[in-house]
Amino acid sequence: MKESLNYWIGIDLGTSGCRAVAVDADGVTLADARVGLPPPERPAPGWSQQDPAVWWAAVCRVLRALAAQLPGRRSAGLAVDGTSASLMLAGLDGTPLGPALMYNDRRAITAAAAIDRAAPAQSPARGPTSSLAKLIHLAAEHTGQQDILALHQADWVSGRLAGRYGRGDWNNALKLGFDAARLMWPAWVRTCLPTHVRLPEVVAPGYPIGTLDPALADALGLSSATMVCAGTTDSTAAVIATGAGQPGDAVSCLGSTLVLKLLSPHPVESARHGVYSHRFGDGWLVGGASNSGGAVLLQHFSLDEIRIVSAQLDTTGASGLDYYPLPGPGERFPRYDPTLAPRLEPRPADRGRFLQGLLEGVAAIEAEGYRLLRELGAPPPRRVISIGGGAANPAWTALRARALGVPVVMAEHQEAAYGSARLALSAWPASPAACRDRT
Repeated sequence: MKESLNYWIGIDLGTSGCRAVAVDADGVTLADARVGLPPPERPAPGWSQQDPAVWWAAVCRVLRALAAQLPGRRSAGLAVDGTSASLMLAGLDGTPLGPALMYNDRRAITAAAAIDRAAPAQSPARGPTSSLAKLIHLAAEHTGQQDILALHQADWVSGRLAGRYGRGDWNNALKLGFDAARLMWPAWVRTCLPTHVRLPEVVAPGYPIGTLDPALADALGLSSATMVCAGTTDSTAAVIATGAGQPGDAVSCLGSTLVLKLLSPHPVESARHGVYSHRFGDGWLVGGASNSGGAVLLQHFSLDEIRIVSAQLDTTGASGLDYYPLPGPGERFPRYDPTLAPRLEPRPADRGRFLQGLLEGVAAIEAEGYRLLRELGAPPPRRVISIGGGAANPAWTALRARALGVPVVMAEHQEAAYGSARLALSAWPASPAACRDRT
């Protein structure tokens, strides 16, 4: 079949659904499919878990739906992204040994304390929600079983698609303690784990790990020559989707919270501010997240009000208000202060002026965040690409551009599934034979 009829697939496993996107060799979207996921189970306060079988059923449904939309075309490659630090245990054949602990599960408090005694001060593996803390906690429940695999959400789904398990990627492995600078597992990580636990072999995101299992390919309507590539985290896939690729390219996600990502030629770390770096091609993706963002706006305005009132704002002038908008006490980045109170006074009677003050306040936090990243060693942003619900607000974009002093543009693509499809496409033109050779 002609190469022009090939397509590449990206699969995004999010918190509420699974989405798949198919693109052609030029990155043009050909088809997409989405199914919902049930919410994670919460058997106790601070717990959040999910049956991996739920993920697999959703993945199969979206892949069948894509294939049905693309008759006459051939799947050439695919990659999977998943929520960061969602971890499970499996046997060597990939059989889950219980539910996965999701990214926000906080039960591994004792394990986190053990990590604090062994890990470097700046390690992203610190804290009860880290992958390593979850692994230590889960491993203690399976002391009688030998050769247990530690797998992230994307690792397990990719392994099941290829029919082989035990590989992970730079980005998912970061909160498991992997040293992405030296590309190795540090000795201190091994000292935290029992001998019956196997850490994944870590490869670059997009690295071919095998071809699609033939029986599975037939059941899904895909080609058995489809290259299964190592995946990444959902947030990194979203950055890939935007096309950011040069040092100084910044990506601001204007969702319920404000998340900043900045491409840097070297890693930047500050555990105190929750700043850490994912390896990103030949560079690094430095990130930080504020508690400010869209959730604060929705405490005072409906979505329709924000849209209508924003369209009436005169963004050439300032509101004169000096807000630090937070949904409640506590901030993590760019100011680390668990007790920091929201600053939302004075409250003008004019709703438009009040909204502008809120938008300016979040923009000021964004600018302060990028200044902090620069102080920590990252380059200044040369442009900011906007994603998330707030990216489509022209008035907010204008206010942010003024606060940031650099061009601010809305991303043409921002879906994590699209970024994973581009990740799979980047592995082309490795042949299926080359794929097998490299594994």
